[in-house]
Amino acid sequence: MTEALGDVQKRGHAGPKPGPGKEGSTATPAQMEALGAELMPSDYSISLDSYRRGGTDNFLAHPPEDLIRQPMRGFEPQYINIVDYIVRITHRIWEEKDIGYIYDTYSHDCKVWDDLGLQYGRDKIVADTVHTNNAFPDIRLVADEVIWAGNETLGFHTSHRTKILGTNTGFSRFGPPTGKRVQLWCIANCVARDNEIFHEHVIYDTAGLLQQLGFDVVETARRFAAQNSSTGLPPNFMASEPRRLEGQGKPAAVPIPDSPDGDIKAFVEAAFQNIWNRRNFGAIDQVYQPNVVVQGSTGRVYRGTGQLRSFVMSMVAMFPDISLQVNDLYWMGNPEEGFQVSIRWGAQGTHKGNGPYGEPTGREVNLWGISQWKMKDGRVEQEWMMFNEFGILQQILRP
Repeated sequence: MTEALGDVQKRGHAGPKPGPGKEGSTATPAQMEALGAELMPSDYSISLDSYRRGGTDNFLAHPPEDLIRQPMRGFEPQYINIVDYIVRITHRIWEEKDIGYIYDTYSHDCKVWDDLGLQYGRDKIVADTVHTNNAFPDIRLVADEVIWAGNETLGFHTSHRTKILGTNTGFSRFGPPTGKRVQLWCIANCVARDNEIFHEHVIYDTAGLLQQLGFDVVETARRFAAQNSSTGLPPNFMASEPRRLEGQGKPAAVPIPDSPDGDIKAFVEAAFQNIWNRRNFGAIDQVYQPNVVVQGSTGRVYRGTGQLRSFVMSMVAMFPDISLQVNDLYWMGNPEEGFQVSIRWGAQGTHKGNGPYGEPTGREVNLWGISQWKMKDGRVEQEWMMFNEFGILQQILRP
């Protein structure tokens, strides 16, 4: 089914090495959810670009025979590598309407986090997928990027960015059919082993979807918050300052490396620490190219470091005590070809300031998101930054 890693390396792939343990060993959940730098692909020989030569439709019908195969113990034999697996199962489930294939590609006890919180078990995933396909019968999920890392022993981590397109001709949880055509970004970070996804964080641009359907985003969030009082924090939660500092301490000043090439992890963590936790908004110029383009939630697009800086400051102004952590991080690439980086992050903050979310409510909220960076010459030239904006509104507006 697959060739040995040594044979792959002979063909020019300098990807991840096998994880600890002998063939057939079982990794712990902690090992599967945390990857070391040695498990990051060091080139793009297994990538979406190599996958879709001649067009994605052509590839789905006739995959190029010279694609790099990688060891994929336990996966169905038709999958050549992990990018092939992710794109093909998505196409089969969503566009070929074989929704029941979820039973073969998700574990029975899989955990999926989305805007509304934790969804547990594949039956819930099947039901939600049927709901969305009914609301948008012509739905298409067009693969835009797949960042991956890992191996068959520890599990494959994938960050799958897609453009979702469809027409709302069926009923949805938001209301009756509108006939509106929509397109929105989605990023799904999954961990898979033995042909099954068992861990997923997915961000849909739900607020952007509602805008395109013609619904009032704030009023819809208020309605959902009233209907789902268990979503987010308990109703009687008293606002407090998230623990950002010890005693009379101050946020640590972590130097941002001049070049990320030697240590992507150190660069990313220093960037987030300085920009978000230390409030050094000038550090944006050290991390991003001057003409960076950032695709944000609710259809926002920021062009240049000035617009990006204004967005970051607006979030901190609304949540003055915000505290952010990098929860998961992996990447692929090298200094010559550039890097593609997946960053899953979480934050807590209290709604004490004015901004797009309305008058301060004093409600403490959980924010979480996924950012993908495209880096070249030591700086970020493109970013896709999706976060649970609709979920934030529900937490603020709950009864």
